[in-house]
Amino acid sequence: MRKKIVAGNWKMNLNKTESIQLINEISAKINGLELGKNRVIVAPVSVNLDAVVSNNNNSKIEYASQNMHFADSGAFTGEVSANMLKDIHVHITLLGHSERRAYFGEDDTLLKKKVDQAMNKNMEVIFCFGEELEDRKAENHFKVVASQLTNALFHLEASAWKNIVLAYEPVWAIGTGMTASPDQAQEMHEFIRNLVKENYNGNVANDVTILYGGSVKPANAKEIFGKPDVDGGLIGGAALKADLFVDIIKAM
Repeated sequence: MRKKIVAGNWKMNLNKTESIQLINEISAKINGLELGKNRVIVAPVSVNLDAVVSNNNNSKIEYASQNMHFADSGAFTGEVSANMLKDIHVHITLLGHSERRAYFGEDDTLLKKKVDQAMNKNMEVIFCFGEELEDRKAENHFKVVASQLTNALFHLEASAWKNIVLAYEPVWAIGTGMTASPDQAQEMHEFIRNLVKENYNGNVANDVTILYGGSVKPANAKEIFGKPDVDGGLIGGAALKADLFVDIIKAM
């Protein structure tokens, strides 16, 4: 049975003091929640990861990096490796976020290398993908999503999918205030799950968690998360406010 997840991507926000304060606020607010098998994941900026993890030992919160390099070490200025992350007890990484693709030129070939490294290091990957507005308008959104998944993930053995979480993020709905309707989200999530089934089997498809990312707020979270193939959300702006983030967690 797949788990529901609410993951907060803090992006390039908050200094160390602010990060610790926010995680403490979130921790205090979810202490009384019965999460069951549901998961809460937070991805601070990498320079603050160690401080946040060391400061807070609430077992209800897991931590992820926002990025990871494909090499163990070397002349890759500004990058962080899987070994470095694991050394500070971080075993989850976001890969393929639309901002990494758009601003830093990350393509499917590079992401495949990063995914392979994560699998080799037994890291869990929250793999982000989704179409631009022009793709949606041209009705190419299914084709774009299928290509992104095929190129970066579908070479993996079925057994590797225990460490894969999918995060569908329509790029046109990130930070814009626009949101895919719950029916649009379900339509794409169902397509994704069927695509995984076609390339692997029903067990892999049924077990993989598929998150929706794109201007999720407390006001729309419950309806979006209530769709049968939507297993939670990758949250941006609302993850920077403890009250908003916890209200979204409660919608799982």
